[in-house]
Amino acid sequence: MMFVRRVGLAATVSALALAVASCGGGGKSSTTAGAQQNLIQRNPANGKTTITVGSKNFSEEFVLGQIYAQALRAAGYRVRTRLDLGSEKVALHAIKDGQISGYPEYTSTALGSFFHIPASRIPSNATRAYRQARAALARDGIVAFPPTPFADSNAVGTLTTTARRLGLKDVSDLTGKSRNLVLAGSPECRVRSDCLAGLEKDYGLRFRRFRPTAIGLRYAGLDRHQADLSILFTSDAQLAASTRYTVLKDDKGLIPPGNVIFIASKQVADSAGPDLGATIEKVQRNLTLPVIQELNSRVDIGRQDPRAVAHQYLTALGYVR
Repeated sequence: MMFVRRVGLAATVSALALAVASCGGGGKSSTTAGAQQNLIQRNPANGKTTITVGSKNFSEEFVLGQIYAQALRAAGYRVRTRLDLGSEKVALHAIKDGQISGYPEYTSTALGSFFHIPASRIPSNATRAYRQARAALARDGIVAFPPTPFADSNAVGTLTTTARRLGLKDVSDLTGKSRNLVLAGSPECRVRSDCLAGLEKDYGLRFRRFRPTAIGLRYAGLDRHQADLSILFTSDAQLAASTRYTVLKDDKGLIPPGNVIFIASKQVADSAGPDLGATIEKVQRNLTLPVIQELNSRVDIGRQDPRAVAHQYLTALGYVR
């Protein structure tokens, strides 16, 4: 298994390098041209602005927080990081309190958790969801920059052996079976419409027990049979790397996809000027689902530091030297 992942890591590095080359049309000179085109230009005027980049406390957020922080530093801003904020409500409060300037959030999470929009009413189209989130956040004095290409969402997952034994393919297949099963999820899952609360309300499911579980321990909980089901993320490296786990189809469309949007205090965004948004959009351009899964795998499976993984991404695509 680990050998397969090492091959995957090397392949992705090559793929990222080829993405740079494709910007210029091929050959050695095109690789150089692509790197130069992607390179973030340092603006000395940005040094007057300090930006504190935050993130929630799981691998994908750590990687994204570091990508944004390192890119903004390359653009000339003075950058600090606070990459341990916990839940989205803690992170939002940190923006409003001035503890951080901004952090990466998910459109579905922003709409559902901040503004209590039912999952069934959150647009599945990334652009429409972004526009809705942007308008709602603006009323709170927060700027939402355009979304990433990849969309991440919650998903109900289980061991493939469990899915086969119980005949589980769709979430609806849990009807009549969930009362004997333990569901694991983050503590805030209890009240989220794309998590336990939605599964109970929209699918009518009742579980034997809900087991609050740290995000980093979700797969270990399944492997150790501490839970029968777990709320996973669709961008998890484990899902791309193994057939050990099965994701149940959300056949009622309860869980909307979530593209990442970097949200920031309007006061900080105004002070930072146009390079803030331009830099964020530039480094997001190549964050497709396979790429973010691979970056996540370097942290979760390869045990690399998120700071180093973010730097690998930025250098491979020619954003920084």
